[in-house]
Amino acid sequence: MKKKVILDKLILWIPILILLVISLLNMYYVGMNNDAYQNYFFKQALWFGLGFVVVGIFCVIKPKILFRYSKYLYFINVLLLILVLFFGTTVNGSKAWFGFRYFSFQPSELMKFSLALYLSQVLSRPNRVGMRQEFKILLKVLFITLIPSMLVFLEPDTGAIIIYFIIMIGMILVYRINFKWYIILGILLVLFIGIFGYLYYFNQDLLIKLIGTSFFYRVDRLLTFVNQDSFQLNRALISIGTSNFLGGSHGVYIPEAPTDFIVALSISQLGIISFILILLSFFVLDFYFFVKLFKIKNKQYKMFIAGFLAMFIFAQIQNIGMNLGIFPIIGLPMPFVSYGGTNIIVYFMFLGVLVNLKN
Repeated sequence: MKKKVILDKLILWIPILILLVISLLNMYYVGMNNDAYQNYFFKQALWFGLGFVVVGIFCVIKPKILFRYSKYLYFINVLLLILVLFFGTTVNGSKAWFGFRYFSFQPSELMKFSLALYLSQVLSRPNRVGMRQEFKILLKVLFITLIPSMLVFLEPDTGAIIIYFIIMIGMILVYRINFKWYIILGILLVLFIGIFGYLYYFNQDLLIKLIGTSFFYRVDRLLTFVNQDSFQLNRALISIGTSNFLGGSHGVYIPEAPTDFIVALSISQLGIISFILILLSFFVLDFYFFVKLFKIKNKQYKMFIAGFLAMFIFAQIQNIGMNLGIFPIIGLPMPFVSYGGTNIIVYFMFLGVLVNLKN
């Protein structure tokens, strides 16, 4: 039994440690080559250290307590999202941070954790309910997700909004709603895409009046990303293309390299082997959480794992695709690898709860 527990811990923590080491190596080398990132290694190491402290704290707190008070955590987070719009610091055109002397704090990142907890509680009702009851539950889930999404839209932070809905969809899929709802939702989605597509291609003036210039610009940027000449993407592709297996093209400058373009940075600094290690580490972690999802019987815990797993896998795929020019650039960091204090702490918060979930 002890061997099984030790093996379980090794399967979880070895790939995480590999990702952390790759991250720190990248921060060290990028700091040597660019004065703007000089302190990133020490800050990232500090965030990782605090992350392990957070895991220890959440391992002590019983999960049932967190889920019981998830509603209050959610509303406190909503309040923070409102306050940041008035008192926040603007970075790269987004007013999403509370700026302090030595660090900054991003409430939209913390909302990922609060939302997952609260939705898990709402969706922990019995499966066998009528269509009317399911409709009320789905409506409540949508409303809970829309509130922070609208506030984050005002910042703006497109990546966070997408993650909120990914968490929601992941949980709904595991909740196993009546199949009729999938048909209804599918029809509504097709109608929405059809109407939106018609307005986008044939009547943009009306679409701009309906959704506003700012939102139209963001949608247009997402839909036309293939044809856009992005300086960031061009530099990222050059750095990847000029790197080899064990070494990289250290001289290529990539804007936002430690965050959005961490994959390109890693390949350019550490070689293609670092990318292979990243992929293998995430494969092991994804498999580990999938097994945990099917083993857990407690429905509330199962929902939480499903929400995390949906967010976790989507962030991996989106960030890699963004670095390779396959997906649009929406500012989603790579879990445990990209630079960023709040994002790192939030993932460690998820870990602290996940390792403590038992039937």
